[in-house]
Amino acid sequence: MNKVYPDAASALAGVVQDGQTIAVGGFGLCGIPEALIGALRDSGVKNLTAISNNAGVDGFGLGQLLETRQIKKMIASYVGENKEFARQYLAGELELEFTPQGTLAEKLRAGGAGIPAFFTKTGVGTIVADGKEIREFDGEQYVMERSLVADVALVKAWKADKAGNLVFRKTARNFNPNAAMAGKLTIVEVEQLVEVGEIDPDAVHLPGIFVHRIVVNATPEKRIEQRTLRAN
Repeated sequence: MNKVYPDAASALAGVVQDGQTIAVGGFGLCGIPEALIGALRDSGVKNLTAISNNAGVDGFGLGQLLETRQIKKMIASYVGENKEFARQYLAGELELEFTPQGTLAEKLRAGGAGIPAFFTKTGVGTIVADGKEIREFDGEQYVMERSLVADVALVKAWKADKAGNLVFRKTARNFNPNAAMAGKLTIVEVEQLVEVGEIDPDAVHLPGIFVHRIVVNATPEKRIEQRTLRAN
């Protein structure tokens, strides 16, 4: 089975549709699948529910899809750095499911592992727990959280072999493995593509069983959200 596609647009072709739930890896702008997000914007699909730690920034990352009004709902843990996000949310134009960061990671991991729900102490006694089941274990209260499964996952890795075995680079790993596992169909954008067998099995961070399509973007922009320089 050939998993390698010539570009991001062809990797999304026949996969993305209106109304889907899309899980997108990344933390801020670190480790985001830049080319795949751009191709998703250009595809014109709309009414998307996007699961991601955040929504990029104005004009970059998932911020591009907010500007084109392709996202109807965000499931996220951080919503700063994006004025258009704030404007749409405050105007009632964008739905938001606000989720603690660790809970979001576990909801994705659980979804990928086939676990439908789990209990956590995070959020008990706050609006996060509103409308959710609360149960007591060993004298402590826990809130039940449903796991997340996406129709499509878009992730970024540093290196892949042609079977889809992935290696992530440093902090760019972030939410990407969990997003990849949670997708019914996972598309990965990589900087390097090698032959099967060229990656040491002990170096594989995510096995290729979770990856369905691969596209190479050898020169991503890797924009920095806030550049801070030290005076000479």
